[in-house]
Amino acid sequence: MTTHEDGSPLAKNRVFLVDDHPLVREWLTSLINQQPDLIVCGEADDPPEALRGIAAARPDVAVVDISLKSGSGLELIKQMKSSHPNIAVVVLSMHDESLYAERALRAGASGYVVKRDTPKKVVAAIHRVLDGQLYVSERFAALMAQRFIKGRQPLPGSPVEQLSDRELEIFDLLGQGTGTRQIAEKLRVSIKTVQAYCARIKEKLHLQNATELLREAIRWQYEKHSS
Repeated sequence: MTTHEDGSPLAKNRVFLVDDHPLVREWLTSLINQQPDLIVCGEADDPPEALRGIAAARPDVAVVDISLKSGSGLELIKQMKSSHPNIAVVVLSMHDESLYAERALRAGASGYVVKRDTPKKVVAAIHRVLDGQLYVSERFAALMAQRFIKGRQPLPGSPVEQLSDRELEIFDLLGQGTGTRQIAEKLRVSIKTVQAYCARIKEKLHLQNATELLREAIRWQYEKHSS
């Protein structure tokens, strides 16, 4: 047992995991429990289970993926910060930070780590947010500094960056080959709601019809995983 200098037990910070891949949760549990000041206190693979588990476990920090089995990690973070504002959040995702990190921070996260980063960075991010600080890569921090210097004007980038969090989620699912009905079931909304979002996506991306929308979503999905 790890102790203070006076021999008293060292209280461990409690970590809750939200990821829909069991192997990732198993790896994170092993990594975190090896740290002298951290311990995993619960886990979940979808937003409803996560909200129930977090309410019961009352962790100090949650490690959350963006793409979950039934729902959005971004929406989960917003709900969690609304009901448990003192719980720090680190996003651990396969998605590139250039498009998702700022969205995650706006949702209420304090850290963003991509899954290809080293285990040392995952642990560093958890410790950083527990200290009340932000954790992002040097590249992303420089990008945000550049935006600040330029008066928060949008930097040149993909038109997809114009999409709202929910629109981006639906666009992403379309690119994965998910149909409208399946998207509605996954997000627990009506088909008409999904169709309304698709209409807004087409307008923002200057696409003429559903065929162009699907083609663009597939192309974007391919480029995202090829980069």
